[in-house]
Amino acid sequence: MTIHSNITLSMIVKNEAHNLSDCLHSVKDFVDEMIIVDTGSTDNTKEIAYSFGAKVYDYSWQENFALARNYALEYVNTEWVLVLDADEVLNPGIIPYIQQVIKEKENLVVNLIRHEIGALSSPYSQLSRLFRKHPDIKFSRPYHALIDDAVLSLQKQETHWRIVDLPEIAIKHYGYQPEIIASQDKAKRAKKAMESYLSQNPNDAYVCSKLGALYLELGDTKKGIKLLKTGLKSNLATTAILFELHYHLANALVKEKQWEMAVKHYQKAMTQPILAKLKLGAYHNFGSLCYQGQDFHNAIKLYQECLKIEPNFALAYYNLGLSYRAMGRNFKAIDAYQNAIKLDADYPWAYQNLGVLLYKQGEIEESIKAFQKAYSLHKQQNPEIAKELKQELLNIAIELAENEEILSI
Repeated sequence: MTIHSNITLSMIVKNEAHNLSDCLHSVKDFVDEMIIVDTGSTDNTKEIAYSFGAKVYDYSWQENFALARNYALEYVNTEWVLVLDADEVLNPGIIPYIQQVIKEKENLVVNLIRHEIGALSSPYSQLSRLFRKHPDIKFSRPYHALIDDAVLSLQKQETHWRIVDLPEIAIKHYGYQPEIIASQDKAKRAKKAMESYLSQNPNDAYVCSKLGALYLELGDTKKGIKLLKTGLKSNLATTAILFELHYHLANALVKEKQWEMAVKHYQKAMTQPILAKLKLGAYHNFGSLCYQGQDFHNAIKLYQECLKIEPNFALAYYNLGLSYRAMGRNFKAIDAYQNAIKLDADYPWAYQNLGVLLYKQGEIEESIKAFQKAYSLHKQQNPEIAKELKQELLNIAIELAENEEILSI
């Protein structure tokens, strides 16, 4: 049954046949209309859109995401606009919160939490993807197009408007999974578009943050650090961008082995007044830095803080296990590894480390089960590591089966 929400889904797409059905299915009973702008698909993207009752408009691509998104806005007929990409789905649990918040007459923009599926240490981001249709709200920036610039300008003229944050996960994003990133040429396109924008806006804190992080991702650490520092010097960053600048800079300084400076920037990132979920990456990576420096006590505190913020954070449990093990607190470590496995059953290192500790505790049968599972998962994910594990276990007279059954001890 369709809910009358007074919301239009607005999208731009190109060759998204493999993703689009899941996205549209997630909103089909919630939004009043779907406006989809196609920028040149050669697969059956448009046919899928039509099958969901969407209105589809063709658009000649201008190498500018903002222009395309603004073109889509021209066709919106409702009071509110929800923007999604084809590799995203709306979490049904967020719908009652959205219905409530859009009733408030002074709410202009609703910031939504996005879960980055496949991102390990920083699994959440926040985006201004739900907003009132207002003649002065337009997208800007050719890549990472956003409405934030227009909204800030509008608030100065019409001071009654409010921006609100929804703290629950609203969107699940599948575009950051490693195999998807590897199959697309996103990084090169992003780099080209952002460098072009930066040349005209050299002190723009937002693009310094995004492009600086991209340089780090592409392995150009020194260039990334320089740009992130430029963003901080501009004194024009919002709190959310300040967090990103400090966070990415800290990560870069860790790579450069500038430990003390990295600590300062992690601490500055963590003090920014933004939603706690968005700071998970800073807590987690700071914890890992403490672990590397053998400051296990503070590493444990930081990983525990991660788990207070997000109890389903498997990687934090795994690293908590490593920290407890380093302090000789083996029972605590076993418990942490088991929690990591409950949350991520395909995590070979959690099984492998669990196997080691169970073996040391004399729980040989349970140990071998854990090693067998680790071996099977390594074989799927990294056969070389599987071979090394098998050989190490043979050295202590444990032989693993190829089909997860124990051959001998």
